[in-house]
Amino acid sequence: LDIPTSGEIKIQGKKLSDLNDEQLTIFRRRNIGFIFQNYNLLPMLNVYENIVLPIELDGQEVDQVFLNEIINMLGLKNMLSGGQQQRVAIARALITKPAIILADEPTGNLDSKTSQDVLELIQSTSRKFEQSVVMITHNEHIADLAERIVRIEDGKFLKIGVGEDEKTRG
Repeated sequence: LDIPTSGEIKIQGKKLSDLNDEQLTIFRRRNIGFIFQNYNLLPMLNVYENIVLPIELDGQEVDQVFLNEIINMLGLKNMLSGGQQQRVAIARALITKPAIILADEPTGNLDSKTSQDVLELIQSTSRKFEQSVVMITHNEHIADLAERIVRIEDGKFLKIGVGEDEKTRG
């Protein structure tokens, strides 16, 4: 969403600085799944419409099998609570099978059981579709699931480490 002040960003061989605004919008929609802490859902749309919005904007067909898998895993029915809205936001980020998922506290509004289900779903889809997941979290247990952990304090990198998942794989 922001332009780097130095260096360059390449995703799937594309240098993002070479793309104009419209091309960047399309590229983000197709290749990056965003899970915002404040959901960023459209209130006039129902659960289904919010989830499939990025696919419909692209004029693509919805993978109904994958959509049903996500809906069942996340227990989605309607948007009554903050936790339910967070699950819809997660489903919307996953439905396009993006190359990268950027997640800002994706389990912050969820109970422990749903949080575990969400983390398992993100891990499962990232392996299945060879996705990179960049997650911001204050939860040490969630951070330990990562292959790599970058700790930032006061805008500076403090430590780059290895999560529990990577330790168990050697």
